[in-house]
Amino acid sequence: MAEAHVPPFFIETIVVLSAAVIAVPITKRLGLGAVVGFLAAGMAIGPYGIGFFNEPERILGFAELGVVLLLFVIGLELEPARLWTMRRDIFGLGTAQVVISGLILTLGAMVFGLSWQVALIAGLGLALSSTAFALQMLQERGHLSTKYGQRAFGILLLQDMAIVPLLAMVSILAPAEADVEEASIAMQVITVIAAVGFVIFAGRFLLSPLFQLLTASGARELMIAAALLVALGSAGLMSLVGLSMALGAFLSGVMLAESSYRHTLEADIEPFRTMLMGLFFMTVGMALELDLIVANWQRVVSAVVLLMLTKGVLLWGLSRLFGSSNSDALRVAVTLPQGGEFAFVLFSTATAAAILPEETANILSAIVILTMLLTPLGAVGLDFVAERMKKRGDTTNKIETFEDACPSVLIVGFGRFGMMVAQMLTSEGISVTALDNKPDRINYARQYGYKVYYGDATRPDVLKAAGGDSATLIALCIEDDRVMKQAILQIRSAFPNAALYCRATDRAHALDLTRLGVDYQIRETFESSLTFGRKALEFLGLPADRIDEVEDDVRKRDDERLTLQLAGGDLAGSDKLHQRTPRDDGKSEKPD
Repeated sequence: MAEAHVPPFFIETIVVLSAAVIAVPITKRLGLGAVVGFLAAGMAIGPYGIGFFNEPERILGFAELGVVLLLFVIGLELEPARLWTMRRDIFGLGTAQVVISGLILTLGAMVFGLSWQVALIAGLGLALSSTAFALQMLQERGHLSTKYGQRAFGILLLQDMAIVPLLAMVSILAPAEADVEEASIAMQVITVIAAVGFVIFAGRFLLSPLFQLLTASGARELMIAAALLVALGSAGLMSLVGLSMALGAFLSGVMLAESSYRHTLEADIEPFRTMLMGLFFMTVGMALELDLIVANWQRVVSAVVLLMLTKGVLLWGLSRLFGSSNSDALRVAVTLPQGGEFAFVLFSTATAAAILPEETANILSAIVILTMLLTPLGAVGLDFVAERMKKRGDTTNKIETFEDACPSVLIVGFGRFGMMVAQMLTSEGISVTALDNKPDRINYARQYGYKVYYGDATRPDVLKAAGGDSATLIALCIEDDRVMKQAILQIRSAFPNAALYCRATDRAHALDLTRLGVDYQIRETFESSLTFGRKALEFLGLPADRIDEVEDDVRKRDDERLTLQLAGGDLAGSDKLHQRTPRDDGKSEKPD
């Protein structure tokens, strides 16, 4: 019998997947999230576990592509105008956090006996938080679009940009390079500006025509390849000029945020992103040197505690200074107290430049990994405290007990739109429960006898407690498009048998909802616009039967245009728009 041939990396792939499949469900069940599961799985199969992977750095470079794709997808969801509105968080709060944290941690490192050069590298490196870790945690909890989530994201963006001057600082501190540094730094700055300019230019003027051409070819696999090429190509270009790859991918994503192809790109990238992100966290877990931690446990434990406390307190204080509520500031503090993956890059570069001793770099890397492992515990603890605090308030307690919540219809979002829907349903004796996150709106609705509860529509446990399991229909009447998208994904996963009806804010949102597969969507102004137009025609003297024909024709054309736009993009079906009022007798004038 012929010898069986096992392809390279086949066994390794099986082991990695098996470890993830076992560890991640356990940590999610414990409320610690998927990231801790991936880290634990990596530790289990790494050099200090069963020893299956003794060289995790072999796959770390490949796994870092998960971080790149994560930032690309996030960029797709942020239009340039919205990014501009975040400038205060990015350049104000973000800069303050890096500079002040870096100085405090540098002084702390000098107290531990390190030279000022080593202390400066250590302090500024530890001031950076983990983009991959924090964003994954925010997305997992459905909090990325919240106020504190956006504030944390702004800080992370600045930290990604800060890696460039930090790497330049390493070159300045390197003893052998002092005579050539000025020219080298000037050239690097020029190169960076040129590379960023090219990515912005390509994203704005070249990529949309490219995707339009690929769409016309009808080859879907080409779209997937092109999406990966754009994300990885921009990341590679940024890496060549010394910027973080994640920042390059983010920039190209932002440039495509207003493109009609952004949802397709996001869907194409998502499977690759989730797998590679998991692999990245597993390699970080593999890299944890347990023998080094045991040998230096007093220094390591002290450093971990001091690092997380220092960054946490500073993040809370700065967030409050920049206008966050106390609860939001606390959430920012527990989201970003850990060290980050860019610290590994900075420490390895400093080691290669003979500034940072290798043993010190390894201890610092171990500190970073331990802070990553501990961060979810802080988030879980804060959630527990927040729930206990909420239960102290009589009004909130009544709202959150979900007593007798067993509706036929669950309405999520109880503003003017949701309340009108509820009136229609309750008039026929249909059991309705509503969910909202604005206490004043809840109190107002309860005065009129409506069963309204406080809760986050993106959390499956809240939806279930509000009666999602028993509801035959879930009506999403939320004003925030991003929150609605997150809620749809959660509802489809947790309650697949419930019909899903959605309020669309505009035509683009209606198209997005249709692509997400909701059972019914309606634009909030569509029917009122038709009624308004009908009344205008009545006032102008048109007969009722003619007005009926016009209304039917407009409805039909609108449906046809939506169908064409789903297939061909936002500009398709423009011929369905009326330039003149249609006439049955064919005597209407042609448009000029």
